[in-house]
Amino acid sequence: MATLKQATGPQFTRIYALGAARGDLDVPNDDLVGPIDSSDEWIRQRTGIITRKRASPDVTVTELAVEAGAEAIAKAGIEPSQVGAVIVSTISTGVATPSVSTLVAERLGAGTVPAYDMNAACAGYTYGIAQADALIRSGLAEYVVVIGAEKLSDLVDPADRSISFLLADGAGAAVVGPSDEPAISPTVWGSDGSHWSSIWMTGTYQQMKAGELDAWPTMRQDGQTVFRWAVWEMAKVARQAMETAGITAEDLTAFVPHQANMRIIDELAKQLKLPENVLIGRDIATTGNTSAASIPLATHRLLEEHPEASGGLSLQIGFGAGLVFGAQVVRLP
Repeated sequence: MATLKQATGPQFTRIYALGAARGDLDVPNDDLVGPIDSSDEWIRQRTGIITRKRASPDVTVTELAVEAGAEAIAKAGIEPSQVGAVIVSTISTGVATPSVSTLVAERLGAGTVPAYDMNAACAGYTYGIAQADALIRSGLAEYVVVIGAEKLSDLVDPADRSISFLLADGAGAAVVGPSDEPAISPTVWGSDGSHWSSIWMTGTYQQMKAGELDAWPTMRQDGQTVFRWAVWEMAKVARQAMETAGITAEDLTAFVPHQANMRIIDELAKQLKLPENVLIGRDIATTGNTSAASIPLATHRLLEEHPEASGGLSLQIGFGAGLVFGAQVVRLP
C-alpha cells in the first residue's frame, strides 16, 4: 500500500510586521447625537469614544485591506511573491460572494495563492492569527497575511442607540512567518451560541427580497448582556490564554483587547490585575470599534507611540457576535 507524503513546516511562528488603514473621515460624537437624542458627554461616558474613523462612500473594504496588507508586507521585508496565503476577517464586504480576499491577494501581488474570507466578527483577527500559525507549522505556507477589514458604517442605522455610535471603518494587517523560537502561543478560542441573539442584524436577505422590511438590515446589540459577558467570561479566557502560554501578567509588555468599549477594556485590565507598566491598547477613543480590524489597529498604534515595546509580549483577545472569542499571547514585531 502506498504511503501518502505529509507536508511539514517550522516548529514556531511569529508576527513579522503590522499594517494599518483607517477610514478617511473623522466623525466626532456631535455629528451623531441628533438622531439618537443624545450628547457627546453621554457617548464618552458609555464608550470612551471621542471621535471615530469612517470611510467615504466610494472607499471599499477591499481598498482598506490592500492598504493595510501592503504596509505589513513592506515592513516585514518580504516580497509579495513569498506570501503563501491571505486570510481576510470581515463581516462587512457587502456581498455574499465572491470573497474579497482573492481580490486583495491579487492586488497585493501575491498571485494565485489560496485566499479566503472568514466571519468571526470581532474575534476574526485572533482566529486568523491562529490559522496562520497552523498553516505555516503544517508546511502549507511560508508566510501568511492576516487582515481584519471592516466598513461598519454601511451597517449603521443612525437612529439606533444600541451600537450605531460605536462603529467605525478600517483595516489592520499582520504578516506571519517562521520563527526560531515560540512567538505565538497556542490560541484559546471558542463560541457560545446560547448568546447568538445578543448581537444581530435587523433582517435577512430573504426578508428584504420578500418586501418584509422597511429598511436595509442594520446591526443591533443587547448592550448589557454583551458587557457582562465580555467582562466576566472574557477575563477567564484571557487568564487561560496566559496559562496556556506559560506566562503571568508580570511577563506582559502590552494588553490589546478588542476595542469594543473603553469601559470593557478598563474592567478587563482590572480583572486581570495587570501591573501598572503594562501598556493597554485604547485605540477606540479616536478610531472607534472596527470589529475584526480593532486589535491590529490598536497594536499598530501602540507600537507607533511606544516603539520600546517591540519584542515584548502582548496578550490579545477578541470577542463579539456569535458570540465568539479568541485569545493568544504574541511577541510584538
